[in-house]
Amino acid sequence: MSNAAKSIAATPPAVDLPFEEALQKLEAIVEAMESHDLPLETLLTRYAEGTQLAAACQTRLAEAELKVKQLEQKPGGEFNLKPVSVGAED
Repeated sequence: MSNAAKSIAATPPAVDLPFEEALQKLEAIVEAMESHDLPLETLLTRYAEGTQLAAACQTRLAEAELKVKQLEQKPGGEFNLKPVSVGAED
């Protein structure tokens, strides 16, 4: 079993991880799956975990994008968040 596979073998999916950590775990899962060292059962488990992590990463990116869209520059050069109406996209 490869090092990447060992590092994720006992780790359950945690969608409450920070974005960078979730992305690192997702990359480790992909590396382990590409190594061809895993049995089918393990591949299916890792695929499910990777899907959850990918969804969590996409959610965090969408939240970050919304915050960026909400940033409003004040006349003094400072930034603050402006309210955005739900469903309104630019």
